[in-house]
Amino acid sequence: MLPPAEPSRRRAQQHGSPLALAVACAAVIALPFGIAESGTALLSPAVLLAGLGIAVLSAVVPYSLEMAALRRIPPRVVGVLQSLEPAAGAAAGLLLLAELLTPSQVVALGCVTAASIGAVLTRAR
Repeated sequence: MLPPAEPSRRRAQQHGSPLALAVACAAVIALPFGIAESGTALLSPAVLLAGLGIAVLSAVVPYSLEMAALRRIPPRVVGVLQSLEPAAGAAAGLLLLAELLTPSQVVALGCVTAASIGAVLTRAR
């Protein structure tokens, strides 16, 4: 059985990624709904440029960095690091936005973190 990150590792080693095409298709699908809601103001160059920047920074850049990491780091390490993303997100929300987690969210975050620790400690040598 392949480690969880192994299919992604194979994708990372191939040439190119379909993510840019997927983001473009999503924009084309969502654009008519946005125009219907806010009118043609959505088609102004400033708004379109801001949307492009958000798409690149929120989807394309992180995905590209993950694919680069998969080429250089063992899949188990990548899996553990990705499972710690919720904790990093919670810390960023607390520090940057003063957002607090509900008790059930704290329990869920603890479960994910405990699973990451268990994966590291029980890893086959």
